[in-house]
Amino acid sequence: MAKLDEIEIQERLKNLEGWEYIDDALQTTFEFKDFKETFSIMTRIAFECEAQNHHPEWSNVYNTLTIRLNTHDANGVTIKDFKLAQSIEDIIESD
Repeated sequence: MAKLDEIEIQERLKNLEGWEYIDDALQTTFEFKDFKETFSIMTRIAFECEAQNHHPEWSNVYNTLTIRLNTHDANGVTIKDFKLAQSIEDIIESD
């Protein structure tokens, strides 16, 4: 999978509100009602990550979830990262 250049990344980010390109990765932070809601969303995201065979770097502190996406094999951001980011958005919006 080919690494995207910064111009293409910035263009694609226009369709992902709240996501940024930071240190060769797509990154965002979500805030939920409480830990239980956050963990529930993380579980749903985890199943989608497994289905796509693409896994984020993420961290959770109480009701905050920070997610970073990049494709390690490509040493940067690829279409796979944008696909997973959109899936994550769809999961959160459906909640």
